[in-house]
Amino acid sequence: MQMTTKALIAVPVATVWTNGDSAREMDRPALTNPVRITKWLDSLTYETRLALCDENRIQSQALFGQEVFVMEEKNGWSHVIIPDQPSSKDDRGYPGWIPSAQLSTGEVPPSETYAIVVSPFTNLINDQNETELELSFQTVLPIVKELDELVEVNAPTGRRYLKQSDIIISKANINDQMGSGQDIVTSGETFLGLPYLWGGMSSYGFDCSGFSYTMCKTNGYLIPRDANDQAKKGKEIPLDHVMPGDLLFFAYEEGKGSIHHVAIYYGDGKMIHSPNTGKSIEILSLKGTYYEKELCAARRYWEETEGSS
Repeated sequence: MQMTTKALIAVPVATVWTNGDSAREMDRPALTNPVRITKWLDSLTYETRLALCDENRIQSQALFGQEVFVMEEKNGWSHVIIPDQPSSKDDRGYPGWIPSAQLSTGEVPPSETYAIVVSPFTNLINDQNETELELSFQTVLPIVKELDELVEVNAPTGRRYLKQSDIIISKANINDQMGSGQDIVTSGETFLGLPYLWGGMSSYGFDCSGFSYTMCKTNGYLIPRDANDQAKKGKEIPLDHVMPGDLLFFAYEEGKGSIHHVAIYYGDGKMIHSPNTGKSIEILSLKGTYYEKELCAARRYWEETEGSS
């Protein structure tokens, strides 16, 4: 039986690969520590981006400070499970492979409060008031103490600082203030125009289900990572009763085949979604599109309260 150890993501965004052979030479900037995500993404052509999906190279991503379970290590790669990305692939969380150099095995002490990044990006600041790393939206770090304009946090790299203006403070490692369906939509609007990235789970790029997962998580709802799993949980909603913040699911064969896409209902017959490689997050009217023919289900993860409309 394999020994399982805990580890923390030690780079701003760690890409989770299908196996240790999935990455190409051109993907090297995404495999190092420090990671060079922008350089990697800027170097990819439409065809080489598309191959991340079509050749089944990438599974997901994980953010700085996120806890993973390491199942085994082989040739500089770690087989991990991500517990807060629920998946039918493994009851314990989302499985995949991450370069071992992007993991830290040091434990971070538990905290009563957590800093959750709510701006698209923020800087991780060291004792010399220098920027050490650029962190993504929804990065979560335990708080040591609150200062005037900063919070001191326990990071995989030691004690560091974040700007108060870029975070919210929560009593859990997910927002403890549950948002409405409209809040989910509003969170999504922040990323209009962001290019699609297969497997993406950060403000460098989302895939369709990474986008719906992250906007729900931003508002206090932990949902499955992938679209086919998202379609099986939550509350089933008749398609003629959808409200802003509900998730819409689309299937091949005009809605009768397997699910291949998820969007967030925007209201007024529109949806907000991360479409596919070569496109960017957009608001789209369903009427007259192939999405209208493929729409097959809706699910609600947000909690209705008095005044929800």
